Amino acid sequence: MSIKKIKLRDFEIGGDKLTILAGPCAIESEDILFRTADGLKQITEKLGINFVFKSSFDKANRSSLNSFRGPGIDKGLALLEKVKEKFDVPIVTDIHLPEQAAKVAEVADILQIPAFLCRQTDLLVAAAKAGKIVNIKKGQFLAPEQMKSLVKKIEDSGNENILITDRGTSFGYNNLVVDFRGIPIMKEFGYPVVFDATHSVQLPGANGTSSGGDRRFVPTLANAAMASGADVLFFEVHPDPEHALCDGPNMVHLDKAEKLFSVCQQIFEVVKDN
Repeated sequence: MSIKKIKLRDFEIGGDKLTILAGPCAIESEDILFRTADGLKQITEKLGINFVFKSSFDKANRSSLNSFRGPGIDKGLALLEKVKEKFDVPIVTDIHLPEQAAKVAEVADILQIPAFLCRQTDLLVAAAKAGKIVNIKKGQFLAPEQMKSLVKKIEDSGNENILITDRGTSFGYNNLVVDFRGIPIMKEFGYPVVFDATHSVQLPGANGTSSGGDRRFVPTLANAAMASGADVLFFEVHPDPEHALCDGPNMVHLDKAEKLFSVCQQIFEVVKDN
């Protein structure tokens, strides 16, 4: 199966090295961003893993008006630019509206399309035309095969630097499951496939005014994704998830990231060599 290698700085996503997109769910403070970026960069450099820092300036899909969303686009992009310059790392962050694409592309190296917005044509076209890598997250309501038409929207808009992310599929109420057949199915579209191990353990709306989650299963799902042929892993990581302002129950502890990444890398190497 031929997969397009996506060039980013001095490495290739979908090449011979594992790539990890990781960072706090939402931007809470400069201190948390810097601590997480510093820790993750040290871990990935030690392990020889490609690293892209992730955090969101706005989490528009929240259960409640009172839920923490982030600092907004202006302050958020300014903080992400500081991370980019201080730690010399590429950035991935979400966009929610077509008019955000060009502005976010001035800072971010990868524009991420949230799962619930993955079918929004105007958003996909704007992201594609911004000229950066576009990461489309598969909606929890879609079959893997349905992602092909969304990939084509990006291609037909003149952009072939595409990543496809699986983040679980709705299973009844307040639950997600992962069908690992989706990874090889989506790889047939010719682009690297990302597995989002932390959102896949989310329990949407389970806490009433917020989503729940169970981070115990993050390593299990991440390892299975590597064994299934995923090219990239996505983790939300935080120095203190129990006190995070959003998505705490499914985020990985920063101090546990090295062991998790190391095991995933070992599985990646075995699969790559076979």
